Amino acid sequence: MTATHSPLRRRQWLATTLPLLGAGLAAALAPRLPRAATPTAAPVEVWKDPSCGCCKDWVDHMEAHGFQVTVHATGNNAVRTRLGLPQKLGSCHTALVGGYVVEGHVPASDVRALLQQKPKALGLAVPGMPVGSPGMDGPVYGGRRDPYDVLLVAHDGSTRVFKRYNHTKASA
Repeated sequence: MTATHSPLRRRQWLATTLPLLGAGLAAALAPRLPRAATPTAAPVEVWKDPSCGCCKDWVDHMEAHGFQVTVHATGNNAVRTRLGLPQKLGSCHTALVGGYVVEGHVPASDVRALLQQKPKALGLAVPGMPVGSPGMDGPVYGGRRDPYDVLLVAHDGSTRVFKRYNHTKASA
């Protein structure tokens, strides 16, 4: 005896089975689909003092925001000079990302903005080590947040404010 399928039974089977198959197929293909919403991991090369803890915290900040970081614990004065960044803009670590110099405790969001905007510039700098900037914001600082500027550094060494942080409205 052969089984016969009525059009109604076939529709019922398709109605209950296809959504399950579709979900399984989507799950199986998901790893192969491009992920447009996820930014690619931009490689960052960092030069820092081997004993500097805040540099390590900044590296952790960058990695947490999707950057792929390589660290050279050899100091940063020589590389800062080689890359053409004026010493007066110096901080405790120097990085190179996407052809730009990133000096000091620059927030990952500003590095990401720099890479998207692609200005004709040497890079970004946060001179010194302002408390409250990424890497200088751990529990040891008790929630203190000093005002600081992220500077866009031109190839001639001149600067302009790229972004301001923690400034009161009266002084901004």
